[in-house]
Amino acid sequence: MALASPVFPAWEGTGLVLGTGIFGAWLATLVLALLAGPEGWTPLTLGLAIALRTFLQTGLFILGHDAMHRTLVPGSARLNDGLGRLALLLYAGLPYGRCRRHHLRHHRVPGSGRDPDFRRASGDGALRWYARFMGNYLSLGQLVLLLATWLAVAGGLMLLEPGRALAVPTFWVLPLVLSSFQLFLFGTYLPHRGEGSTPDGRHAIRTLGYPHLLSLLACYHFGYHREHHAHPTVPWFRLPELRQRLSDPHGHDDGQGHSQGLGPGNGSRQLRPGR
Repeated sequence: MALASPVFPAWEGTGLVLGTGIFGAWLATLVLALLAGPEGWTPLTLGLAIALRTFLQTGLFILGHDAMHRTLVPGSARLNDGLGRLALLLYAGLPYGRCRRHHLRHHRVPGSGRDPDFRRASGDGALRWYARFMGNYLSLGQLVLLLATWLAVAGGLMLLEPGRALAVPTFWVLPLVLSSFQLFLFGTYLPHRGEGSTPDGRHAIRTLGYPHLLSLLACYHFGYHREHHAHPTVPWFRLPELRQRLSDPHGHDDGQGHSQGLGPGNGSRQLRPGR
């Protein structure tokens, strides 16, 4: 069960501004990468471009995720859900309504048999868990839509220059695949892989105690996963501050990646989503 969220003196439009930046950067880098001539890339610039495209691809899903919690645009449910639908459509043709239902169920019953994101059996390895995780969100119809989009864009680029069609798998398909691994690893596998439970019998969720910059690069702070589950109405860019506020007075971790100070007696007051 989520706890009351601490109050942050934040402007409600911060999520929308950051989201607009991620949307714009994703589109701009995609267009520039697709239109750039294949002869202009070095191994270094190619690797950096793929890394940046992967990071921005993950950002699209994070925006869709915050929209599921109604924290992307907290003042307007219609705009919030519309941007969430757009983010997930651009990410991988994902249906917003289905993803939101699955994700909210994950928050209600994490680590249980009803959790769509959790592994089915304790013996499941990471790859089997990943395959089942992706199968819960990607349908055959969505895969056909993605393939048709990629082929159409690649066909258009071939009209300009045959070699440019390779930009589609390099700067669009590969970043999506890498992003899906990134989201699974830092947002599902590492935080939820433990067999332990809390004193009241609930699934024990791990927090990945990375420094803030590394946490941002890893998965937009969703390694701070125990904090997110305790306070799901706090948007992604406030998770480092939330982690700091909810840690003990000495900023101590318990050695298992579990941040202390998350109990209901932390003096928190209710927070409107996204504030």
